[in-house]
Amino acid sequence: MKIKSLFRSLTKFEWCLWTVSVVVVIGSFVLSGSSDILTIIASLIGVTALIFVAKGHVFGQVLTVIFSVFYGIISFYFKYYGEMITYLCMTSPIAVFSIITWAKNPFQQSSEVEVNNLNRKQIGILVVSVITITIAFYFILKRLGNANLIISTVSVATSFTASYFTLLRSPFYAIGYAANDVVLIVLWILAAVENISYLPMVLCFFMFLLNDFYGFFNWRRMKQRQENAFVGNV
Repeated sequence: MKIKSLFRSLTKFEWCLWTVSVVVVIGSFVLSGSSDILTIIASLIGVTALIFVAKGHVFGQVLTVIFSVFYGIISFYFKYYGEMITYLCMTSPIAVFSIITWAKNPFQQSSEVEVNNLNRKQIGILVVSVITITIAFYFILKRLGNANLIISTVSVATSFTASYFTLLRSPFYAIGYAANDVVLIVLWILAAVENISYLPMVLCFFMFLLNDFYGFFNWRRMKQRQENAFVGNV
């Protein structure tokens, strides 16, 4: 699907949400007097990625990979090594696999991904993985001298949870990312207190939070519509 067609597929509400997100991000960048071009680029890519992820479009995952690279670089400069490692070594690779799984599982040959129902085995794997990764990263980040260690460790756990749900095409990806957004808002507020140029990252993740709330709502609606279509075809 062409880029123009993707944007044409947005509803009026989605256009409004994306436009407000872009305006808030650019506005915060201007007001903060920031000259960090990476921050504004990452933020704009991020809010654009989320609106298409919320629609279940593979293009959203492509943008997520790009956002992860930019965000990892930004995190490195502020010594948020947990964020850097998480996004470069976990979120980005999982997003690549998500591109593959989403592309292989379209709903009735449309551009919309088929929503998946999680089974007990998948949930069990998630629980064990989150516990293991959280404990391991706490000691790794402590060793690296990561800024705001506890918050960064929680961010790793919520980010992995969100990525896992995304890979498995579950509506709960949005809940995982919403939880991660809250953690990152706190994390970047602490950074902005030291350097106002990071204010755009605070507002970026605030807009991420609103987009993820919409994502959960829309995926639940997608799931219901797909189930109704399946029943109608039986």
